[in-house]
Amino acid sequence: MNTPSASPVDLVVVGAGIVGLAHAWHAVRSGLSVIVLDRDDRPVGASVRNFGHICTSAQAGLARQYAEVARDAWLTLAASAGIEVRESGTVVVARTDAEMAVLDEFAAARPGEAEILRPRDVAARLGWAAPDVVGGAFLARDLRVDAPTVIPALIAHLRELGVDIRFGENVVELREDGVRTAAGWFPATAVAVCVGHDVDRLFPDIAGEGAVRRCRLRMLEIDAPHATPIDPALFTGTSLLRYGGFAETAAADGVRAELAATDPELVTHVVNLMATQRPGGRVVIGDTHHYERTLDPFDDETLDELLLERFRRLFGVDSLHVRRRWRGVYAASEVSPYLLASPRPGLVIASVTSGIGMTTALGFARDALERHGIL
Repeated sequence: MNTPSASPVDLVVVGAGIVGLAHAWHAVRSGLSVIVLDRDDRPVGASVRNFGHICTSAQAGLARQYAEVARDAWLTLAASAGIEVRESGTVVVARTDAEMAVLDEFAAARPGEAEILRPRDVAARLGWAAPDVVGGAFLARDLRVDAPTVIPALIAHLRELGVDIRFGENVVELREDGVRTAAGWFPATAVAVCVGHDVDRLFPDIAGEGAVRRCRLRMLEIDAPHATPIDPALFTGTSLLRYGGFAETAAADGVRAELAATDPELVTHVVNLMATQRPGGRVVIGDTHHYERTLDPFDDETLDELLLERFRRLFGVDSLHVRRRWRGVYAASEVSPYLLASPRPGLVIASVTSGIGMTTALGFARDALERHGIL
């Protein structure tokens, strides 16, 4: 017989990354009682290992819908919880005519969302003159958070709202009346499983149908390359192939062909050259992407050097001082940017499978809960 480790609640959320916390936030704001369970002792996954970039403007399709909801939610959190959310926007640097053509087409299709920049405007926005710039764009609606600190801040806010968040609880069984961990039993009316790429550990069939794999990426944190702070997030031409709003333009084919001809390593390693500056001044740069169901455990140092060489060129400096390096891992799928399933009433399985959890999770979670009758 199970001895409850807590009183029965309306919703148990499995996973304390941004997707799980987003489910908890919407649920508690709707008056539901909520417990969040996470197997680790603290947040250590993809939600604290990213750029902290809320990239609203460059999304397309369903991701764009979720991003709009999430943007409003982040601003609500900033106002109600004192969580630092910066309305700093994004500068996209174009260094070829093909890249500029994508930005021109994007801006024409979305009036008011992208300000086209001349080279001197790009330098003014960034605080330094990047070499070989032909122009750019400024995406004013994008937001920034500091990933390693915003997740603990959100956890603290949820606890203030009454959410019971427990770390070190490894789920071993999901039943219609609750969740059992290695340490106890948590009765609940509904369960949301938000474990990212580890969805295949609990629901291999559902993960298989969704073609869920793991994406391994490399990121680095460097000393600021210039004295002037970099207020906006920084995108480059590779970002034009990474985000749907850019990639769906007719001009994107020109960038794809150009990169394949002039810098094929960026294509091979699915590199998105982008950067954000953390509050203390260090700059996060990245990133490479490799996709497997089971990840190779060995990291190739040449990938870090590839990133550093390209950023030395972009920043116009001879050297960069690396302070930290890490491997990121998140769920990925070529089938859909989101995995959402409900194998039985009261059980929701939700993963962002496109690397845009910080940007869209607060919108995705609300839809998941509403669609399956939990809200």
